[in-house]
Amino acid sequence: MELRLHDTLSREKRAFVPLDANNVRMYVCGPTVYDFAHIGNARPVIVFDVLFRLLRHIYGETHVKYVRNITDVDDKINDRAARDFPGLPLNEAIRKVTEQTGKQFHADVDALGALRPSVEPRATEHIAEMREIIERLVKGGFAYVAEDHALFSPQAMNAANSSLPRYGALSNRSLDEMVAGARVDVAPYKKGNTDFVLWKPSKPGEPSWPSPAGIRAEGRPGWHIECSAMAWKHLGEHFDIHGGGIDLVFPHHENEVAQTCCAFHQQRMANYWMHNGFLQVESEKMSKSLGNFITIRELLKDWPGEVLRLNMLKTHYRSPIDWTMKSLEESAKTLDDWYRIAADAEPGKPAASVIEPLLDDLNTPLAIAALHGLRGGDVSALAGSLRLLGFLSESAGQWESRKQQASGVDASEVERLLAERTAARARKDFRESDRIRDLLAAMGVAIKDSKDGTTWEIAR
Repeated sequence: MELRLHDTLSREKRAFVPLDANNVRMYVCGPTVYDFAHIGNARPVIVFDVLFRLLRHIYGETHVKYVRNITDVDDKINDRAARDFPGLPLNEAIRKVTEQTGKQFHADVDALGALRPSVEPRATEHIAEMREIIERLVKGGFAYVAEDHALFSPQAMNAANSSLPRYGALSNRSLDEMVAGARVDVAPYKKGNTDFVLWKPSKPGEPSWPSPAGIRAEGRPGWHIECSAMAWKHLGEHFDIHGGGIDLVFPHHENEVAQTCCAFHQQRMANYWMHNGFLQVESEKMSKSLGNFITIRELLKDWPGEVLRLNMLKTHYRSPIDWTMKSLEESAKTLDDWYRIAADAEPGKPAASVIEPLLDDLNTPLAIAALHGLRGGDVSALAGSLRLLGFLSESAGQWESRKQQASGVDASEVERLLAERTAARARKDFRESDRIRDLLAAMGVAIKDSKDGTTWEIAR
């Protein structure tokens, strides 16, 4: 069975045919590192990690290159740097902020079971590539310089008599619709309402770099040019897959396509554009004003990362997801079961029943259903399939210990209380036995008595 992926540009599922099967290339927009990542940021990390794993399974680990960038130049980063390190020069303060928040991001996504990308470029390390693309665009007539700004003209792109794509094709919008429906920045130096910034002058105290040819003052890049530059540097002018959240389709990805295709005279930047859907929390849009803004770090205090991973994959990546406490509890119970059965088994070849739905546009809900179907059968196939999806990273004992850490339960104290309860039951002191049972329940521990003895687990 062939791999089929939904392409946002063509709006259909298409058979995946790599440009070079020995060098499959994927770019995914990564974090802007100014604070802890929230649970919505975790969705593309997990989704495209599954795709990365599947591509490696199909083509071989050494034949897949996955690039996920880090945006380390941004107004929010500047603001935090000035706030947290007021006594340092801004550029030095910015570096401290981005190093700290970058480490936080890596720690969080590592806990989610995500593999590190092949390359993780920083925007500030690719200024030379940004300048070169901008200079190519100006020379080709697709961009212009005005008042120390470089701006891209979608009108010039669409007017070009060439094989270039139409600006607006990815988001399925016309220029008129963009003007009518978007908040357009009004500036006297702009030739058209939809023109967007490639480069701008830096304000006093802001980070700055030598500008592209034709601009006298030092400046800083616009957001969209950063990803075009990093993708070009590490994957080339034309590559296989570009991914990200659906909120990035317009304007970010639309502008990336425009910049790259016009600079290098390509019909496509990526052959497949993939976008994951939005995330809500308990049926409401996540926002700080509603008090339901949740970071990955906060969730990891209460749940092992693999619980969060499974909870994310129970919904198809293109569908909206409702993040609920009930669903997390169900995911934790499922993982408890998988760990009990398969964690210490020798992993075998992933089952075809799991691979097939993944080949159908990453249908993880059907893949998870297939995992349940393996539960009473070939344990090695179950273990191999779970590992392919990023689960069973620990032994059964380590998993139990991690659950205890996340819940704050002291295992030695639980065992002591269970011993006291067993002694109370032996002397038929059922009042004391019930008191200890209730005490354990208050600690978040569920106990189960059987003819073979008493077992316990973290209650959810």
